[in-house]
Amino acid sequence: HTNNNLHGIEMTCEAMQRHRDGKGMIFANLVDFDMLYGHRRDTEGYALALEQFDEKLPQIIKNLSSKDILMITADHGCDPTYEHHTDHTREYVPLLVYGETVKKWVDLGIRDTFADCGQTIADLLGVGDLLNGKSFKDDIISGCVCS
Repeated sequence: HTNNNLHGIEMTCEAMQRHRDGKGMIFANLVDFDMLYGHRRDTEGYALALEQFDEKLPQIIKNLSSKDILMITADHGCDPTYEHHTDHTREYVPLLVYGETVKKWVDLGIRDTFADCGQTIADLLGVGDLLNGKSFKDDIISGCVCS
């Protein structure tokens, strides 16, 4: 459990250092984006949080090994102009994938389901097929790295 986005980034970097030689997955939920700004439709706070994340992103990248893959995404979208409730709205979510073995400038288009991320992670870890989702591993990886 983390206290805020900056604490989450710090904990992520520490976990990356501890598990540098291991195989697995580190999942970080930067909760401020969702809890403080997304659901509250606070675009100014969200923008500031993005700037803070951008400043810290080099720390995360510095901790990546040559075989690591970084995926940055969200679990849902929230339309900042929608005022009727603070629940999820139906926006698309971004997905950025980075690593030494990741092909540059690949456009994955609009995916049918967010489960594609899960299936891709399972594929990269050699877990096998999940119930839903289509892996985009072959679209983004320039060589076999994980399994």
